[in-house]
Amino acid sequence: MELAEAFKVALQSLWANKMRTVLTIVGMVIGIAALIAVTMLVQGAKWWVINKIATKGSNTLTVTKMPAVITTPEEFLKVNKRKDLTYDDYLYLQRTCSLCESIGASLSSSGTVISGKQYSNNTSINGWTTAMEHINDLKVVQGRPLTSMDDQLGTHDIIVGYDIVQNLLPNMDPIGQELRVDGEVYTVVGVGEKEGAIFGQSQDNYVDMPLSTYLHTHGEHQSVEISAAASTAPGALDNAIDQVRALLRARRHDLPGTEDDFSISTNDTFISIFHQITSTFATVILGIVSISLVIAGVVIMNIMLVSVTERTREIGIRKALGAKQNDVMIQFLIESGVMALIGGFFGVLLGIGIGEGITQLIGFPTAIPAWVVVLALFVAASVGIFFGVYPARKAAMLDPIVALRAEL
Repeated sequence: MELAEAFKVALQSLWANKMRTVLTIVGMVIGIAALIAVTMLVQGAKWWVINKIATKGSNTLTVTKMPAVITTPEEFLKVNKRKDLTYDDYLYLQRTCSLCESIGASLSSSGTVISGKQYSNNTSINGWTTAMEHINDLKVVQGRPLTSMDDQLGTHDIIVGYDIVQNLLPNMDPIGQELRVDGEVYTVVGVGEKEGAIFGQSQDNYVDMPLSTYLHTHGEHQSVEISAAASTAPGALDNAIDQVRALLRARRHDLPGTEDDFSISTNDTFISIFHQITSTFATVILGIVSISLVIAGVVIMNIMLVSVTERTREIGIRKALGAKQNDVMIQFLIESGVMALIGGFFGVLLGIGIGEGITQLIGFPTAIPAWVVVLALFVAASVGIFFGVYPARKAAMLDPIVALRAEL
């Protein structure tokens, strides 16, 4: 039997039993849809995180009291005993770190912003030094950025996000307007570029003020986060990290041979942590998807066994007319493979629809590389062929005389 004819016979058989075909491929559709949706979410999240972190530059380091990830209660209790990083530590590094092209410090919290009778809850209140605007790539699209003079004088000048302007200062020029932030009155001097929502969370609901002002209004007994940018020359970041570590260890009197009582991280640190998290998440989900695909394959095998029983006489006639065992086997393998491939195709469409729906509903970023679609269809067809081998072999091994005697 020619391959084209085998495909034609397979499609005719599936079309003749439309309801059974649909019910058979439901499991395959669900499995492939889950695979596509999970891949879209993971790839989208990776794309967003890498691009978001990349805005800080590949030559940036961050010094914090606590590490980025704490895995055990014992570790938390241990690092929580560390001394706070202070504003004076930042000033010391600013004076002495010769390998840091720029260096800044920041603190943040959530608070309430009020304008007249309008208010905004859960607003990110950030205290920044001037260099942080460059390190974090903040773009001011209206008004002016904060200056070093603002930080030196502790002014009550602020930069606000687009949400603050839209919700609290609509239909007016925001520059020069006064807002009450956590009970204190501030003057808007700039508006940041609109960034939109991510993971369902707006990136434009924030207020930036001078760090010296933040420390005065929100309390000085907090550990600041110090960020620094090295040059882009090869090895410059590693050299800057070594210098910052040596300077802080000397200033904080860390004994030789003891661990640092602070943590230094880079963009690569955050990306590596995120990759570990998403890889674990994807592994768990793909394990569940694999179970779904195995179940779908078992269903296909059972239906193909039923099909072999129903078509015993047809198989006998084909063999009597000269069909070989391989011809019969290929025909049934093509049927199971095509059935699974159809399920995979609709699963891809459903998965893309689910991913896009999540993006529209909560703003979670999604991305679907072309190779994932090809892989999903290949997996679907492979599952169908694998689980179709036993029914196909059973059909191929039928004795033509016995098959011709079978009753329909």
